[in-house]
Amino acid sequence: MELFPSIPYEGWSDTIPTLHRFAQVVGKVRLAASPRRNHWWNVPFHLTGRGITTRPMGLDPSFTIDFDFLDHRLLVNSVDGRSVSFSIAGHSVASFHSEVLHALHTIGVEPAGLAGARPFDLPDSDRPFADDTEHATYDPAAVTRYWQVLSQVNLVLEEFAGRFSAKTSPVHHFWHTFDIALTRFADTEVDHQPSTDAVTREAYSREVISSGFWFGDPTFPEPAFYSYTAPEPAGLADAPLPAGARWHPRGGSHLAVLPYGQARAAADRRAAVLEFYEMAYRAGATRAGWDVERLACADGITDPVARAESGHQSRHRSR
Repeated sequence: MELFPSIPYEGWSDTIPTLHRFAQVVGKVRLAASPRRNHWWNVPFHLTGRGITTRPMGLDPSFTIDFDFLDHRLLVNSVDGRSVSFSIAGHSVASFHSEVLHALHTIGVEPAGLAGARPFDLPDSDRPFADDTEHATYDPAAVTRYWQVLSQVNLVLEEFAGRFSAKTSPVHHFWHTFDIALTRFADTEVDHQPSTDAVTREAYSREVISSGFWFGDPTFPEPAFYSYTAPEPAGLADAPLPAGARWHPRGGSHLAVLPYGQARAAADRRAAVLEFYEMAYRAGATRAGWDVERLACADGITDPVARAESGHQSRHRSR
């Protein structure tokens, strides 16, 4: 299939809120059942060949929850062989939540707090999932396309991740913001105000530059590639970006944004996205005082012998 197929926000804007809340229901299980890692790396989902997964979690028993976005089923599997699955389509958030609780109970898992869980950072965060019969739209074709685009962006981000030699997060799919991202870190601690919430303090305890993609929301109703630097250094929004990209004010800071349509219009879509990520990263890193050249990593290689051989082969091929 083509790289970055069309997925206009308005074409599935009713499905996104439902799917987002389905993901949050399972994400709450992931949060409760996984060992904590720095910057909440234990919490997001990862891509599979058919959808997204929590990866193994829990100890008694160990289990996984997988979304299959080809057959549109949720699969709950334990390490001892017990397995439960059900169709995702046709559910409201309330009935999906009930099915997840039942599936987990069947394999012997009782996740703390899931019965009364509520959405995180969404407009209806005061309403328990168990009471949400409003969100019940699920377009299977649109959801399959979402997963296909997510998979393609995942691989582009993996390639971009290989160009940096210092601390880098996995490429992962965040259920709270419904985006896919990777983050590069400087070993510089960030002081937060005492009023800053615990989620933010852990996520941004060091200087970071994140690169990612999201599918749009009511405040920005189009899919887009993005990058941001936190804390934001002075002058960031004055830095040049590739043609078609722009700095977008959001929440008191700025996102570098390359609309999905602009990437689709490029002669080489993959190269256009990689150029955008690189320019946005360098804009933030240079202004934050990172040693950009020392941290660079060509072709994912840090071994100096292999790097020299790779450089020699590249020069030979260019002759």
